[in-house]
Amino acid sequence: MSASREIFGTTPFDGAMAQRGYALNKMCFSFNNAANRAAFKADEEAYMRAYGLNDEQAKAIRGRDVLGLLAAGGNVYYLAKFAGILGLDVQDLGAAQTGMSKEAFKARLVAQNEQPETM
Repeated sequence: MSASREIFGTTPFDGAMAQRGYALNKMCFSFNNAANRAAFKADEEAYMRAYGLNDEQAKAIRGRDVLGLLAAGGNVYYLAKFAGILGLDVQDLGAAQTGMSKEAFKARLVAQNEQPETM
């Protein structure tokens, strides 16, 4: 991550992060296929090796560490495929990323969307 693009509390996903996370995101994209999800569940280590995940990425997958996956180049939209295997959704990922409960995260989204009437 370049210092000029730092945003407090998050990891911006830019070209460098896309390159860094290519193997991780490619693996997560593969989970669109039910057979691939089953293969991952059957042998996570072999599946990660087949996609060439580095140590940081594999450790984050093993630990179900959302922030670690983002820091390792994970794109939230691809990580959502991985989260689905765990029975999680994008709001679960957002809550984990912000250190909030899912309920608090959802309430924050609703509050941010509330707009004063302009009529």
